[in-house]
Amino acid sequence: MYALDQSVTWKKLEQLAEKTKDDRIADYFTANPARFDKMSLRLGELFLDYSKNKISDEVFAALLQLAEHSSLRQRRAQMFSGDIINATEKRPVLHVALRNRGDEAIVVNGQDVMPDIRAGLKKLEAFSNRVRDGKWLGYTGKRIRHIVNIGIGGSDLGPNMVCRALLNYKHPELNMHFISNVDGQHIKKVLKSLDPETSLFIVSTKTFSTQETLLNANSAKRWFLQETGCVEADIGQHFVAVSTNKAAAMEFGIRQDSIFEFWAWVGGRYSLWSSIGLPIALSIGYDRFIELLEGAYEMDRHFLEAPLERNMPVIMALIGIWYTNFLGAETQAVIPYDQAMHQFPSFLQQLDMESNGKSVDMEGKPVSYDTGPIVWGQTGSNGQHAFFQLLHQGTRFVPIDFIASLKTDEEAEEHHFALLTNMLAQANAFMNGDVSEGQQGYASCPGNRPSNVLLLDELSPRNLGALIALYEHKVFVQGAIWNINSFDQWGVQLGKRLATEISRNIERKSTDYDVSTQGLMAIVKEHMSKGKNPSVKASDKTSEKQQKMRGVK
Repeated sequence: MYALDQSVTWKKLEQLAEKTKDDRIADYFTANPARFDKMSLRLGELFLDYSKNKISDEVFAALLQLAEHSSLRQRRAQMFSGDIINATEKRPVLHVALRNRGDEAIVVNGQDVMPDIRAGLKKLEAFSNRVRDGKWLGYTGKRIRHIVNIGIGGSDLGPNMVCRALLNYKHPELNMHFISNVDGQHIKKVLKSLDPETSLFIVSTKTFSTQETLLNANSAKRWFLQETGCVEADIGQHFVAVSTNKAAAMEFGIRQDSIFEFWAWVGGRYSLWSSIGLPIALSIGYDRFIELLEGAYEMDRHFLEAPLERNMPVIMALIGIWYTNFLGAETQAVIPYDQAMHQFPSFLQQLDMESNGKSVDMEGKPVSYDTGPIVWGQTGSNGQHAFFQLLHQGTRFVPIDFIASLKTDEEAEEHHFALLTNMLAQANAFMNGDVSEGQQGYASCPGNRPSNVLLLDELSPRNLGALIALYEHKVFVQGAIWNINSFDQWGVQLGKRLATEISRNIERKSTDYDVSTQGLMAIVKEHMSKGKNPSVKASDKTSEKQQKMRGVK
């Protein structure tokens, strides 16, 4: 049985970690003034500087050897050709097919999936254009002005992050809202700001069975019927669905032609490229949605064709493996110096931690080495005045990815200049530190803290697509080298199953649970019995507003 951490290359990397433990990153630049040129890479309008990492030439060569000796090349080819690489769920993994802008066929079970994907895009185009052009009208004949996406996990994080990142491209007359949290305060706050006559709800759930999404969708439906006095037949103008389960969506009340399909081989955290991206197309327009796909496709081709030593996702993945497995890093900070990208770290948390948060390998055997890091972060300016203190002077070793866009907002040039110079100063300070002679120990910063710097020429749909795909492939490479399945999420499924069981069993005293859970269930049951039943139906009373709206109808 092959054991990764018993391989010759792994052992060599362990020896190099010991050999280079006292190396300083700054000294690598002294030894090689061309280090920046050598350890930077441009793809289109995306530039990566990885020279500020604690990686010598010898370490980098060994990391490349680790990749060469892994199943990376084989699994990469299998992913792009439609083979089953999600072994536990017996599915192919084809988010790359969703953004395939070439002519090549991608075959699954003997069938080319590209015609279905292109048909799905055509439907997305037609619908998004109708809404954006004011031709899709609510039941009273008014144009749609509010789009509400109801989803959770990948059905929320991707579209939500992209819509916020590309806010400058938003349709001026459409307001985007996202409801994900099952906490009733979330949906209550959003609904309070809406006019039901001009609101369109997108129910995004792969199976149309996700508890949180259905609770929110049913609450939105009850709110709509109560506020308008409509009958259920009227909701067809105000509710659409993105789902693989047409029957359940239609039972909810959504018209068959308003259901946007996608496929079982689309993983939730990779689904923004599919019909799950409907809010994106509505917000920025279909043509720019295609630009998002084109940017990702450009990164796909680079990942597939570039040699490993000049391959952006491979390089970032290997750097992460070096820190996680050989230098003891437990976390990875992602710091965007761009307010528009404030949700990017949250998006990456699911992408990375749901994919590579695994402790068994592809054969179902426990691994004997660390896998996915804890991913976290927030915007740089705020972070500098919060957790950067720990990063500079704390005892934790935390690699950092800095991300920024270069294009300046003409109305805020001074702000943007300060933003970029602050990022450059932080990357410099983390590497060089400050241990000036005569300085008090409490003020010294040791430096030698590594970072990558990713620069986008501008935060455009195309460049954002490339950036997202870069991180997707980075995660894939690490999973391939660690020999784990990056595409299932049984831990998530466990929580869902138990929530359903506890909800079903809370009305009876069950000994199926530990005494702590039993005690807490009793407290919750008692509290809920004093108030309204959570499944209580909306009031049938008709308000004056409802009567007026009925008159309009």
